[in-house]
Amino acid sequence: MWRHQIKPRPDWERIVTEQGLVFPVTELPDGTKRPYWNESAWYEVTGDEVEALESATEELWAMCVDAAGHMAATMSDARLGLPAGTMDVVRRSIARQDPSLYSRFDLVYGADASIKMLEINGDTPTGLVETGVAQWRWLEDRMPELDQWNSVHERLVAGWERLLRSGATDGNELHFFYDLGEGDAYDDGEMEMTAHYLMDTAVQAGFATLAHPMAEVGWNPDAREFRDAHDYRVRNAFKLYAWEQMLAEPFGRHIVEEREARPVNWFEPAWKAMLSTKALLPVLWERNPGHRLLLPAYFDDPGDLEDWVAKPLHGREGDNIRIHLADALEDIEMPGSYGAEGFVYQAYTDLPVFDGNYVVIGSWVIDGEAAGMLVRESDGPITDYYGRVCPHVISDALSPDDAQRRAWLAERVGPSAPTLRQDPRFEGHSSGPARS
Repeated sequence: MWRHQIKPRPDWERIVTEQGLVFPVTELPDGTKRPYWNESAWYEVTGDEVEALESATEELWAMCVDAAGHMAATMSDARLGLPAGTMDVVRRSIARQDPSLYSRFDLVYGADASIKMLEINGDTPTGLVETGVAQWRWLEDRMPELDQWNSVHERLVAGWERLLRSGATDGNELHFFYDLGEGDAYDDGEMEMTAHYLMDTAVQAGFATLAHPMAEVGWNPDAREFRDAHDYRVRNAFKLYAWEQMLAEPFGRHIVEEREARPVNWFEPAWKAMLSTKALLPVLWERNPGHRLLLPAYFDDPGDLEDWVAKPLHGREGDNIRIHLADALEDIEMPGSYGAEGFVYQAYTDLPVFDGNYVVIGSWVIDGEAAGMLVRESDGPITDYYGRVCPHVISDALSPDDAQRRAWLAERVGPSAPTLRQDPRFEGHSSGPARS
């Protein structure tokens, strides 16, 4: 990879805002602002590098699906810091083989071309507008003759189409709910923006949609069903609202206690809670010891690690992360409200640094396949709320024509695609009332 400087497009802020990226700048603690969408730089990658990242992403995805089934079979709510009954909901989700749409890995691409997984957000990943729209439109404006590893938009539409055709939904009505982030110092409309973008891709796939905040969802005790803001039954729903948060609220207890007459089809499904907790990291290492794509990770303490990163099980935006280096005078520690649920300890690895920017690759899995990447920059080794995103270009690949893009999209993972494993101990586990 190489980082290059470039002059931003005239009126770039207006351009990306009109494309749906509603927070192109970030306000810093001192009140000043700087670009969140940073098109004063772009990253050059080669086709070989993209193939390596794509292969690593799909290999990691298979391991994560395997780990989710193992965690559901062997771990408890208390061990994972989850609300009581969560694991029963997860097991019912696995028993139904609930399909998922997308996830995002955070990867380190080292100077030696090694690839390491930092973590995965499998429940409420954001960054889709930046990846699928803003950086693609930038490429069309700046370097239209070249290519980008980016089939995010097309694969989202195709993923929704497959879900609709497969019968995974009850009809074609699909609600989109999101967290307003009220009282959150980091609230910038990201959840609402992402939900509306996903809603647009679902409309293109043939769904009839409606979006509003999760706080406006109600419960009808007589019909035993969730209702939207217009008192209409919720049949299928995408949510940008963490499962561990949702199931801790009175709202979510209806799901835990199986009170629904006809359960909602949720996207992302409940089993994806296993791919949201950092507890996944030591499970992956336990099940794949020494794997080249993983960093050693452990529950409760760092074990024999000399340099390590402590991560709260449900942390986000870098909050409460602690970096310990054996030769450093003091640890690097981020503030935040997480940690009561417990920590895992992961081996520290250096992030690549380009012109003073620490870089992490956001790599997308959509409908079970690697689908593209986004470059994320930060001022230090912890990628936090004040980070930035930059576009990338494949420098040795020309822009494909429509026929080539259709051919690529038609390629599927096929029979080797990972499937959820249900532990024999939970075969026949109640999956709740029959869906209608």
